[in-house]
This record gives sequence, C-alpha cells and structure tokens, in this order.
Amino acid sequence: MNEHLDTLEPTYLWRHFRTFCEVPRPSGREEALAKRLEAWASEKGFEHERDDAGNLLIRKAATPGHENRPGVVLQGHLDMVSQAAPGVTHDFDRDSIATEIRDGWLYARGTTLGADNGVGACAALAILEEEGLTHGPLEALMTVEEEASLVGAINLKPGWLKGKYLLNLDSEDEGQVYIGCAGGASVRTKATLPEAPIEASMETLVIGVHGLKGGHSGLDIHLGLGNANRLLSRLLHRLCEHGLRLVDYDGGTMGNAITREARATVAFPARQHDQVMADIERYQAIYREELAGLDDGVAISTESASAERALSSEDTYRLMGLMHGLPYGVAGMSRSAPGVVETSNNQGIVRLRDSTFSIQLMVRSLRDSTRDELVARIATLMRLTGFEPAINEGYPGWTPEPESELLGRFERVHERVTGDAPEVRVIHAGLECGLIGSKNPGMQMISFGPTIRGAHTPDERVELGAVENFYGVLRAMVEDLARA
Repeated sequence: MNEHLDTLEPTYLWRHFRTFCEVPRPSGREEALAKRLEAWASEKGFEHERDDAGNLLIRKAATPGHENRPGVVLQGHLDMVSQAAPGVTHDFDRDSIATEIRDGWLYARGTTLGADNGVGACAALAILEEEGLTHGPLEALMTVEEEASLVGAINLKPGWLKGKYLLNLDSEDEGQVYIGCAGGASVRTKATLPEAPIEASMETLVIGVHGLKGGHSGLDIHLGLGNANRLLSRLLHRLCEHGLRLVDYDGGTMGNAITREARATVAFPARQHDQVMADIERYQAIYREELAGLDDGVAISTESASAERALSSEDTYRLMGLMHGLPYGVAGMSRSAPGVVETSNNQGIVRLRDSTFSIQLMVRSLRDSTRDELVARIATLMRLTGFEPAINEGYPGWTPEPESELLGRFERVHERVTGDAPEVRVIHAGLECGLIGSKNPGMQMISFGPTIRGAHTPDERVELGAVENFYGVLRAMVEDLARA
C-alpha cells in the first residue's frame, strides 16, 4: 500500500510519511508509531528519549566543527484527526491510510490524510537522516495528542530541550511564516437527566443534518461554514413548540473540528406530524439559502424510529435552549493583526446517550483576557440553564516577536531559496509554540509549512510541489543556522 509515495521527492520525507500512513496514529493512540520511530532512531545511532507525557525527542550530534553552534529544534506532532467521509468504514485504530495523487495533490481515500502534521513531522525526520547536510546540534521533538487540546505540549518535560531556536513545522500555507498564535480553553458540561416512558400517542423520528464540508475550528472559523450541531439544535429548538422530547443526540467527533454531521432521535405527539415535517422542510430551505456557495450540500434527513423512553419536554427545551443560545463562530476580529480573528468559539462534540448529556466547546483567542471573558459568558449561560460548567485552565497564546533574529534569518533564507519574501502572519489556531516557549524561556520560534487544504476533514490534501519547496527552505534554514 502507498508504494507511489516512494517515487516522490524529497525521498526521505515521503518514505517516512508512508510509515505515518501505514501505522495508525489517532490522538491518544500514537504509541505504535512512537515505538517505530524509536527503533529507527536506534538503528541510525541517534540519541532518543520519551518524557512522562509520551512525547518523543530525538537528538543528532552536530556536523564536526559545528558543535558550538546554537542548537535547533525541529518540532511537529505525531497524531492526526480521525474523520471518515459518509458511507466510508475505516477503523482508525487498525486500518492504514490509503493515499492517492490527483492533479498534483496527495489525498486519502475517504478519510483524513494526516498531512496535518505528518508532513511536517516527517520533514524533521528527513533532516535528521540527510547526509552531507551541515548543521549544528539538532533535536526533533514529536509531541503527542496535539489534536486533543495540545496535551503533549501542555505536559512537556520542562527544560528538556537544549536548542536556542525552534522551527515549528505545523503551518499550512507555503510562502507564509507564523510568529504568533491564539491561546485556548475548553468548556464542558455533563449531566444526567431523567427519562420517562414515551406515550403510545407519540411518533418517533431520527432527524439528521449532513452534507457539510466541515473544517478546522481555528483556521476556517471565519469562513461561515455550517456547523451541524448549530443547525440541528436550531431546528430542534423550533420543534420544541410541538411538544418535542429528546431520546438521544450524536454530533461531532473532535473539539477542534467544525462538525459535519449530527443526528438526534426525538419523539413528539403524532397529531403534530404535519407541522413538524413542514418545519423541517422549511429549515432545510433556510439553511440552503444561508449557506449557498459555502455548504451547498447541506441537507436534513428524517427516518422513522422506535424508542421507549425520552427526556421530558421541559428538559428537552432547557437543553435545546442552552445549545441554541451558546455563542458560536467569530466573536471578534483583531485590531493589532488586521484580517485575523481574535476570538472565537466552536461547538465540537455533543452527546446524549442513556440519559447522560455532554457538550464540549473550544474557545480560542489571541488575547487571554477576551478568551477568559467568552469562557465566563458560556459558563454563565450554562448555569442559567441549570448545567454546571467545567473549565480547563487553558493554554497560552504565542506572543509575536517581529524583530527576532530567527525571523530575520528566515526571511533572508526564504527569499534566497524561492525568490520571494515570505508573508509574516499571526494565526488563529493553537500551535504548540506558546506552550513550548513557556517551558523554555528565551527560545526563539517561527512556524512554517507546505500548503494543506481541508485539514480535519476527509477532503484533506497536501500540494506536492509545495512540500518540495517547503523542504528546500527548511534544509537551507538548518544550514544557515549552522553559521549563526
């Protein structure tokens, strides 16, 4: 499988990416891949170790004569977002990712590809493997559970890294370099709600929202894409007028992905059938009009079902009132970084199973104060509707240093290699740089990468030419820093 990857350039990078595709690595289950890389490092004679969080650090000694040069950390993460297209059966704990090339882009067949951040991580490994490359002391840091709220970086062993410079390889636009990112926090609630028998006079339906593109809850939040949890809860809130009772609910798989599909089983008085179906048809028309040109495939489906118990209509209304009232999307744009989202919120995962309700929201912001204010608003709404919030401590953003020596060197190298100056950006997404920097004071950092589109969705793809260009810049940067 994936033999075609062996024909691509840069050879070492794509050879490693083939391993990343063939060894399952969903967030929290990266151990098999980490062990494979440890064995590879031992075979190559590289020093390697793990910290208590499971992060992997591989060290390569400097080229002779360059031992006293500042150390460079090449950083990526091992895990990937696990999403399959509708109708595709894929076990992300067991099955390999099957890839294919289309029009100069690499795709997976019916699933996420894992180019985020597999390509960046493999670029770091390729640099370690390259012979004839002049470099100072090198470290390749491979974190775990990045896609699950940056768990590996949060628990990174303090003082573990020796390098002065960190090159984060987890960005997704060729020709851009990032020098700052949003911090974040998650807000959750979980509650057990009483159920009661469904009356014989009630009808039961499964209502689903599907056909959405989905996307990254940071990079794509400003695009206005449909979120299935938002659309379904909006419809169900309306249907509460017809005596709706909620049986179960299932929406979303990742807190950092814009939800593509959601479904709920509901019961309502059979005499309200015509009104319920009319509202469903009307809301489908509304959603198609509102999302025209963005999510043209949006659809609402219904299917007859059977159930014995459901929440009361009062608790259903209270729960739907919470979901309908929660803020979603862009909460504010940055004044200091024009065109960049400052603060946002995503409704990522919602469940009601066996009378237990849970919801997970991800708040991002370039400012800790506005992040904390939005978290407080969400928590207040939860309490007002009778749900107790659970708030994590959050993770810091990455404060830009536009005058850093490292950025200046990168700009010169990029222009020399590509002929163009890079675009310096701040990103509304949770890179690991802020957390790593907080544990390694004084470390200079930048982030760059190849062009990736559709991250966190089954339409994820990476541009092959951009990978080659990205690697050329990375290789040149490592050699340039050996002369620092």
